[in-house]
Amino acid sequence: MKYREALRAALDEEMGRDERVFCLGEGIGERGGSYKVTEGLITKYGAGRVIDTPLSEAGFVGLGVGAAIAGRRPVVEILFVDFLLLAMDQVINQAAKYHFMSGGEGTVPMVIRTQGGTGNSLAGQHSQSLEALYYHVPGLKVVMPATPADAKGLLTAAIRDEDPVIFIEHKLLYMTDGEVPDGEYVIPLGRADIKRSGSDVTLVAWSHMVLKSLRAAEILAAEGISVEVIDLRTLVPMDVDSILDSVRKTGRLVIAQEAVKRGGVASDVAAIVAERAFDALRAPIIRVAGYNTTIPFNLALEKASVPQVDDIVAGVRTAVGATASARS
Repeated sequence: MKYREALRAALDEEMGRDERVFCLGEGIGERGGSYKVTEGLITKYGAGRVIDTPLSEAGFVGLGVGAAIAGRRPVVEILFVDFLLLAMDQVINQAAKYHFMSGGEGTVPMVIRTQGGTGNSLAGQHSQSLEALYYHVPGLKVVMPATPADAKGLLTAAIRDEDPVIFIEHKLLYMTDGEVPDGEYVIPLGRADIKRSGSDVTLVAWSHMVLKSLRAAEILAAEGISVEVIDLRTLVPMDVDSILDSVRKTGRLVIAQEAVKRGGVASDVAAIVAERAFDALRAPIIRVAGYNTTIPFNLALEKASVPQVDDIVAGVRTAVGATASARS
């Protein structure tokens, strides 16, 4: 099943299971969405549950927040994560804080599905990796699946969750294929997945960087370097224990993120490990991340601005080489 088909399956099953679930966003009804995730759902569930909205992110995200507070379970689609910036007050000051400021009596069970990352020369205003913005805000959960199976299982869990969830899908993942379990399939939020076991280096990644990390691990295996690839899957809540357990086994940590290095989630992962497993480290922590630059339109420059497989390979070699130098 393709990644986008897995997302559609989750939406379809949850809309069929729970009449409170509905979708809204720009062009998601008759057009089936720009990425065809909601294709066919309006025919099955009608325009009252698959709602085409005006081009007003602030308006329909606010509608979603209000509907969630009133007892519905909206799934809001934002065409690009860059456009979610137009609704930051609704997300950060309203959705994220309502449960706390209502004394725990109110909830906002909504999902904001959006896509981010580079690819296809869409330039600086359509190519950002902004997960760190939402990762920073208490009250929000942040999910970034890398595979079709994880996309289905995590979206199902996100729709059923009582908290607002920012669900970020990388634009280059929609057409990727993978095995997906039939029927109801739920992956609890907050559980990382070891996509490849290894003994020499822990490589932590999420979203599209997981695929690049797995390819890097294959290259490194031919050199005799055993890489353990951990897919965080959810940034909030984060499965810190899985990271620490792996680092205590391998003694080395490399973190790969597409977002710019400054102020990124990779920095927080590095700090957590430094605080809680410093004695296990046999080499400095390596962050492989995007340059601190606006994403260029030119495809060659776009690729150069974010980590590629060779960059991850180089980062792991550095971690292993630093250990070897320290021993000599």
